[in-house]
Amino acid sequence: MESKEHWEKVYTSKGETEVSWFQEHAHLSLKLIRDANTPTSASIIDVGGGASTLVDDLLVNGYQNVTVLDLSGAAMVTANARIKAHADDVQWLEADILTVELPTHAYDVWHDRAVFHFLTTEDERHAYVQKVLQTVKPGGLVIVATFAEDGPTECSGLPVMRYSANDLHSEFGEPFELLGHEKESHHTPGGNEQEFVYCFCRKVAS
Repeated sequence: MESKEHWEKVYTSKGETEVSWFQEHAHLSLKLIRDANTPTSASIIDVGGGASTLVDDLLVNGYQNVTVLDLSGAAMVTANARIKAHADDVQWLEADILTVELPTHAYDVWHDRAVFHFLTTEDERHAYVQKVLQTVKPGGLVIVATFAEDGPTECSGLPVMRYSANDLHSEFGEPFELLGHEKESHHTPGGNEQEFVYCFCRKVAS
């Protein structure tokens, strides 16, 4: 995965609505969280959430225990400025998900629409899955979105992995029960269309 310096440069050189992954609202992510009957008291982490508007949508819908983790401090400054007084209601973690120390069984929901497809080596993906296993509660919901098989081959100048729903779920394996998958056509601010695949699973109780 590319360095922290790369992402700081991205978020200091472009406005939040100029990056290709910008969504005015994270409709599908929010729908998947709500459709799983996630209580508003649930502990939710948005991995790579940086400047994403998912945190806004979660707060508006009454979720009270939200953590946003991102490599880029600049991205989180942008989000803080956008949600203003509500920023203090969120836990912000400036860290690399592959190396950060997180508490065991801390989260009811793990959400990632930004990171996993940048993990181009098997070692990186293994470290990521181990982090999910460690930090998500037994029975917790795991939502991971990546570029689909017909999605772009790079993003922000970096190579990415593309997945079918089956291939994405197989990266996580038997400890995760596949609940379903969704496709999303994302329209970038520049007018392009990018295909995403979302897999949502339950971490098997242990």
